[in-house]
Amino acid sequence: MLTLLVCSSCQLRLKPNDDDEQKKLVEVQRYDRLESRYLTTGDFSALQQMNTSYPMETRTLIEDVLSLGEVNEPYINSKFLNLYQDSLLQVIISDSEAEFADMEDINNEFSEAFGNLKKLLPHIIVPMVYAQIGALNQSVVVGDKSIGISLDKYLGTNYFPYLKFYSEQQRQTMTRSYIVPDCLLFYLLSIYPMNNYYSRTQKEKDLHMAKMMWTVNKVLGNYVFHTQYVQLIASYMKKHKNIPVEKLLTMDDYTSFGI
Repeated sequence: MLTLLVCSSCQLRLKPNDDDEQKKLVEVQRYDRLESRYLTTGDFSALQQMNTSYPMETRTLIEDVLSLGEVNEPYINSKFLNLYQDSLLQVIISDSEAEFADMEDINNEFSEAFGNLKKLLPHIIVPMVYAQIGALNQSVVVGDKSIGISLDKYLGTNYFPYLKFYSEQQRQTMTRSYIVPDCLLFYLLSIYPMNNYYSRTQKEKDLHMAKMMWTVNKVLGNYVFHTQYVQLIASYMKKHKNIPVEKLLTMDDYTSFGI
């Protein structure tokens, strides 16, 4: 359900410091509002702003998330607009904008989480985070110094359209509370990819993912991800308290974890 997409360089955008407000490391950029305006009203000025203010985000959405073709192809904007004219997608756009009219809680969660992550991994660059509506495709897309959140994949466990397309297990993570954990998880995976991924055993792949999940749990101070492999990592780190998180994430010998 979550897909990692590595895109080309994207400018880092952070909220300016404001002495009158709590300092935030991250403020979600509301690309979704421009997208919604274009897709529901056909407002060409909104499309122009998408292309000028968010060119890489627009390219990623059209080419990688929606797979409509290249962003500079003739009639690509019409294909983009027509895709979302489906009545269900129009409802999803409206519901996404209503559910996420205010994202201040998520801004605060992101800022606290990346503050904690930088204590563990000081070299980590705080990415630009933006929201989009992805037609029920990828939940999270990760680029170079950027994270895109598809709000339409986080409308709640019992959101009616999900009942038709997703299992009960899948729907458990399609909630607002999973936005920050999912983004942290896939951002870490983009920074610490698994070497020789396709030649690895499934257990090795599961353990590599578990290392990222354990780190996210530690950063959030919450047991968000809990699998048998996360438990193995937790047990290992409990026995090896002097091992830095950076070393754990770059370890390539999975026999250390008892497999």
